[in-house]
Amino acid sequence: MGVKLAVIIVNYNVKYFLKQCIESVYNSTNLSDIEVYVVDNDSKDGSVEMVTQSFPEVKLIANRVNVGFSTANNQAIKQTNAEYVVLLNPDTLVQSTSFEKVVQFMDSHPDAGGLGVKMIDGNGKFLPESKRGLPTPEVAFYKIFGFSKLFPKSKKYGKYHLGYLDNDSTHQIDVLSGAFMVMRKETLHQVGLLDEDFFMYGEDIDLSYRITQGGYKNYYYPGTTIIHYKGESTKKSSVNYVYVFYKAMAIFAKKHFEHNKASLFSKLIKISIFFSASLALIKRFFSLFFLPVIDFCTVFFGLHIAKTIYQDDHGLFHQPEIINISFAIYSILILLSIFFAGGYDRPIKLQKVIKGTVIGSILTSLVYFFVSSFYYFGMGSALLGIFLIMFGLSAVRWVLHFFKIKKYRINFFRKRIAIIGDQKESDKVKNLVEHTQLYSSVVGTISPNSTNNEEYLGELKNLRSLKKRYQINEAIFCAKNVNYDSVIQTLIEFQETDIQFKLAHTQDMFVLGSTDMNTSGELHTIKVLGIESTENKRLKRLFDIMFSIKCLLFAPILFLFQKNKKKFFSNTLAVLKGNKSWVGYAHTQNSAELPPIKPGVVSFAMSVPDYELFDTSRTNRINRVYAKDYNFWKDFRVISKNIKELGS
Repeated sequence: MGVKLAVIIVNYNVKYFLKQCIESVYNSTNLSDIEVYVVDNDSKDGSVEMVTQSFPEVKLIANRVNVGFSTANNQAIKQTNAEYVVLLNPDTLVQSTSFEKVVQFMDSHPDAGGLGVKMIDGNGKFLPESKRGLPTPEVAFYKIFGFSKLFPKSKKYGKYHLGYLDNDSTHQIDVLSGAFMVMRKETLHQVGLLDEDFFMYGEDIDLSYRITQGGYKNYYYPGTTIIHYKGESTKKSSVNYVYVFYKAMAIFAKKHFEHNKASLFSKLIKISIFFSASLALIKRFFSLFFLPVIDFCTVFFGLHIAKTIYQDDHGLFHQPEIINISFAIYSILILLSIFFAGGYDRPIKLQKVIKGTVIGSILTSLVYFFVSSFYYFGMGSALLGIFLIMFGLSAVRWVLHFFKIKKYRINFFRKRIAIIGDQKESDKVKNLVEHTQLYSSVVGTISPNSTNNEEYLGELKNLRSLKKRYQINEAIFCAKNVNYDSVIQTLIEFQETDIQFKLAHTQDMFVLGSTDMNTSGELHTIKVLGIESTENKRLKRLFDIMFSIKCLLFAPILFLFQKNKKKFFSNTLAVLKGNKSWVGYAHTQNSAELPPIKPGVVSFAMSVPDYELFDTSRTNRINRVYAKDYNFWKDFRVISKNIKELGS
C-alpha cells in the first residue's frame, strides 16, 4: 500500500523556522502514512546540516543553486507516489490533526482537486490569503488601487481575498495559498505540476486556476488552523517584491486570458508596478527620513531661538549666513550622534535621544573650540540650545506617541513577560531572554496544567485574568511542555488583545514569534553575538567609513607601506561602498553559525601569532571570539597590527 500523504517543504535560509515546522509535522497523527520532503535552495545558514542531523528520516534534496519555489516543489512531487501532496512553507506550524483532517476531507470530496486551510499569524490574527478569488483584470484593479482594502466585505470590491465569505465556514474558492496547499496527485497528473516560469509568487494562483480548468474544485476548509509566521523569506514592502509579484501576474494573464483581456491586464500590470513601486519608495523614504527631517528642523530652530534670546540679553552680532551654515552643521552632527546612540531604533527610547544630543553637543563644542571666536556660538547660547533641543526632540516624540502612530510609540516600560511551562524549562527561557532582550523582565511562570504550586503565577486557562493582574504584554510558550495545539488555540482566543506570543525551544535555545502580519518573523537565539547588535553594526560601519576617508586623505603615506598599492585603493573604495569591511572573519569552510558580515580586507585572526598554521576548528573559534565580544576598538587594533596588509 502506498503512502497517503507527502509533505513538501521548500526552504531558503530559515533554519530555526524550518526545524520548528518539521517538528510540528512529526507531531501529527498517522505518521506511518506521511512522508516528508525538504528541498533546500542553497541555504547558507546551516539548514541542510540541521535537517541531516536532527531529522534523518526526512527525504532531503539539497540544491546547489536557488532554483525557485516552483522547480523545488516539482523536484519532490516527481519523486513521491503519495495519493495527496501538501506544499508547506517552512515558517508554518501545524496542528496534530491537521493532516488527518485534510485527508478525510479530500477522501469525502472526490471533486476536490485542491484544499487550503485557515491560517493565522504568530499573534492569532486571521490571514486573508487563506482564501482568494481569481485575479481577473477587474479584481486586480480593485486590489491595486485599494478598493478591496476599503471595502473588504463587498462582493464587488472584496473578491481578491473573498472577504465577504465567513472565515469559519467551508467554501468553494478559486485560489489556494502556496503556504499550505493540499492537492490530489491524480489531479496534478492531469493538469500538470507547478509552472517553472514562475520563480516566486503567482505559481499557486496559476496551479489553482488549472485545477479548476481541469474539472476539479478548490476548497477553503477551516476545520483545522495553522500558524503562518509570514514574511521571513520575503520583504513584501520592497520595490523588488512589487516588481517580481506583478511580473508573475503578467505571466499568468498572458498564459490564461484571451488576447484582449491579456493586453488590458498587461497594461494594468505596468500601471500597477509604477503605482505600487512608487508607493513603496515613498513609504520607505518617509519611513527613513520623516523623523530625522523633523528633528533637523527642531534642532535648527532651537538653536536660532537660543541665539535670539542670548543676543537680546547681550547684544552680540553674527552674520546670518555664517550662523545658518554653523547651525546646519551643528544640527547634522546632533542627528548623527542620535543615530549612532540608537535614538532612531524602534521602539523609541527617549534616553537614547538625550544621550545622542549630549554627545553631539560635546562633539560640536570641540569643533567650535578650534575655530575663530567670530564663528563661536557662545557658551550661554550653547547651553540654552542644548536644553531647547532636548525639550523639542522629546516633545516631537511625545506628540507622535500621543496620536498612537505605531512606528513612533515610545517605550516607557520594560516588556513584562510570562513564561508558560514548568519551572525547569522556564529557568532556561528566562536565561535566554536575559541574553537576548533588553528592556524586558520576566514576571513569573504560568503552568500549562492544573496546579496548586505557589511557585506559579497561575494556570494557562486563567491567562486572561493573569494578564490583567500582572500587566503581561508578552507570553513565551516552552515547546517542551506545551503542545502546538494548545499554542494555536491560545493564539486564536487572544487574537483581539495586545499580548504577543512566542515559542521557545530550549534544547537549541531559540525563540520564534511574529510581531504582526506585516512584519518578518521574529527570532532570538542564545547565540546572539555582540557583532549582531544594531549598535555594533552601526559602529562598525561608521569605523569603516571614517578609516576609509582617512586612507584617502593619507594615501601618499599609506601607499609606502602597502605590498599591493592598486589593491589598497580598490579595497578602500569597496569598503566605502559597503561591499567590504576592513576587518572580517578569517576564511573557513564552516561559518554557518556565525552572524553574517561583509567580507573583510583583513581578519581578527591575523592579529594572533602563527594564525597561518591554524586548522579549521581553531579558526572557527577565533572567528566566534571576534563576533561574540565585538567592539570597534578591536577593528582598530587589528588594522594597526596589519597596516601592510590593507592592499591584500
